[in-house]
Amino acid sequence: MKYIIAIVWSIFLSVQAFCADDKGPLMHFVEKSYDFGTIKEENGPVSHEFEFKNTGDSPLVIISASASCGCTRPEYPIEPIRPGKSGKIKVTYNPAGRPGEFDRSIKLRTNVKGKRFVLKISGVTIPKEEKE
Repeated sequence: MKYIIAIVWSIFLSVQAFCADDKGPLMHFVEKSYDFGTIKEENGPVSHEFEFKNTGDSPLVIISASASCGCTRPEYPIEPIRPGKSGKIKVTYNPAGRPGEFDRSIKLRTNVKGKRFVLKISGVTIPKEEKE
């Protein structure tokens, strides 16, 4: 009898664990890449905001955002993003001294399990004209 109770209890716990919908925080972006097109070096830095929403069932925390180059600066919300709420990550690119094509990435560390997020920016910088 104890053996049957142990089997029934094991099945019950397995089914309960399988049916639990503990998805945690989820991050959904409107877009993950942005092309600035052609920009002029003399006009200075350009920025773009990547919008996202927490589609999960617990608060989303962005731990860090790091760019592939010192010419790119990400800004992200420090406060946790509650379920159903949105946020923005602002990425600023400084074209000074960087003529030609550019392609940069921003890696995000979050509390979303098993998922890594990478944002990308690209474009072409027209160099300043040399004054004689």
